[in-house]
Amino acid sequence: MKPLSMKSKFIFATLAAFTLLGAGVLPPLSPAAVDSFAPKGAKSPAAQTQPAVPQRPLPDSAPVPAEQALSQRVAEYHIDVQLVPDTETLKASETVTWTHPGEKPVNELYFHLYPNAFASMDTTFMKESGGALRGDTMPQNGFGSMTITDLRTSEGVSLLQRTQYAQPDDGNVKDQSLLKVHLPQPVNGGESVTIRLQYEVKLPKIFARMGSAKDFVMAGQWFPKLSAYETAGTRGLQEEGWNLHQYHGTSEFYSNFGIYNVTISVPSNYIVAATGFPVKNAKLKQGQKIYQFYADDVHDFAWAASPDFVVAEEAFSSPEVPGVRIKLYLDPLHKDLKERYFQAAKAALSNFSKWYGPYPYSTLSIVVPPKEGNGAGGMEYPTLITAFGASGASPDTSLERTVIHEIGHQYFYGMVASNEFEEAWLDESFTSYAEDRLMEQEYGIAPNLPLQSSLVQKPEPLKLESWKYGGADSYTWNVYIRGKLLLKDMERQVGSKTMDAILSSYAKEYRFKHPTTADFQRTVEKKTRKSWKTYFDQYVYSGGAPDFAVADIITGPNNSGSNGDRFTRESVVKVTNTGSHYANVLLKFNFADGSTALRTWDGEGKEAKFQLLHNAALLSAEINPEHSVLLESKHLNNFRRAELEPESLSRWTLSMTKLLETVLGTLVW
Repeated sequence: MKPLSMKSKFIFATLAAFTLLGAGVLPPLSPAAVDSFAPKGAKSPAAQTQPAVPQRPLPDSAPVPAEQALSQRVAEYHIDVQLVPDTETLKASETVTWTHPGEKPVNELYFHLYPNAFASMDTTFMKESGGALRGDTMPQNGFGSMTITDLRTSEGVSLLQRTQYAQPDDGNVKDQSLLKVHLPQPVNGGESVTIRLQYEVKLPKIFARMGSAKDFVMAGQWFPKLSAYETAGTRGLQEEGWNLHQYHGTSEFYSNFGIYNVTISVPSNYIVAATGFPVKNAKLKQGQKIYQFYADDVHDFAWAASPDFVVAEEAFSSPEVPGVRIKLYLDPLHKDLKERYFQAAKAALSNFSKWYGPYPYSTLSIVVPPKEGNGAGGMEYPTLITAFGASGASPDTSLERTVIHEIGHQYFYGMVASNEFEEAWLDESFTSYAEDRLMEQEYGIAPNLPLQSSLVQKPEPLKLESWKYGGADSYTWNVYIRGKLLLKDMERQVGSKTMDAILSSYAKEYRFKHPTTADFQRTVEKKTRKSWKTYFDQYVYSGGAPDFAVADIITGPNNSGSNGDRFTRESVVKVTNTGSHYANVLLKFNFADGSTALRTWDGEGKEAKFQLLHNAALLSAEINPEHSVLLESKHLNNFRRAELEPESLSRWTLSMTKLLETVLGTLVW
């Protein structure tokens, strides 16, 4: 998902600055197939055969064979979809073969019907989101939905009467985003079952990653997609089974890896961008332009279409990237910005491949929506990403930041395919961390992490189902910001070299797998050769955060020095931490003669006292003065001034003026 816009960041930074200066706790902020394709041995559940309903013919060319599978290919999709002109409707036939990866007999299949999330204001997605997401709102009368018109086995046995909608998360009977299909016969481990579907999708007005806006179409989460089936041991599970969730206001997606062979028919003047690569050149037939795309070792398929795309392509390779064709599908407003898109994409591919393992696919497509299609902007799909909608001819570096962020998701989400329903931080936090590093390296733009930390006013556990955060703001501040700050905090403790080794090892070990937070913890412990249980218990599995304070300053009487003409002033400063334990915290003491002193608190216990002997009066004390402990979000009580004598007040006032200037100077990100 896209990072925060620069405008939003500026607003949040300004508000956070006042928090740092003592404005108090802020209220929550808005961040803004045909049978010939089925694997040998595929079976259809036995039952009385019924006449088959004629289907649109699927492609007659076999998928391009892979030399070696990179993933466990659980599902194989063959889809023929047609964009019906002037109706904002998709009509499709789909044949999907599911190969049971486990051992227990399975009596039902589950399909995600994501377009139904936009059917009314009563769906779970719309109720939770309020019709708003990432600064976009549902256009008036912009509803969309999916209707399955036929569902049967490959032998023609109808299954329509064997379906029911499921709402495992909230029991909302008006939510139809998850469909259960009862099979006539169980599927045993290692066996396959093939199902044929016909369906229509009424595209919503573009909102929340998909839909149509004038002639632009974004087909994301547009087809009946099998839920993920997890075997015992996957993500630490004791028992195998389906991972079942509805479409929620803040959730994204999770699926098994597989193969996709998709034919897309559009009006003759349209251009299509899609996951994977074209099997053959597009051809014209009866006023339609027909494309065919193939992708393997991916867990989703998306496409976009427009008559207005300006297309540019470049081949790219590096020591870490064997070879990839980068394809740009630009809105005309950005036709002169292709070099900026190419440069950002090349920087991301080369560096992320160096850090996290080679990019294994032969294509990467970047779709730039029109301004009115920005609801589809800033989103990741396997081998295809969307940039921000084109709203200006000279955008700032949010152009590069979005491209880099979404390409980062090719690794954390695309290949390291964690469960975005339940552990979204493993995607968003890791990608945001990588984004910041690359933006600083390539463009010299360093994030203001202390200000970002001040935004996380209510820390929540990072391993939390996405819809259980306290709204979209809490989801954003924890999953994007707090999780990233935790990774930066770990880097601060172990050093950048060791942190690089941790992330590289994690990304390579769980490539084309489905890791969990515990897997990441094991990687950290292996690379650092020590236990991180306490740290993860406090800051990952719980919503822990330190809360430092300068609780009291006591100044003692002046004592005569040995030479009789100098004085030693004694002060005692009490500091506390009423939050989670944190070791080695810096303290800074400011004196009336302009000098400073630094001490380090080991963090043991909930409080500590520091005795200071100095020739000049102590003016103030501050704990975590540079806000380098990024997991602390409440900074108001970190600073305290001593009771000052009248002659010291002017110096202290000047110091506060300089502090204000320093803080406000950090607003340029």
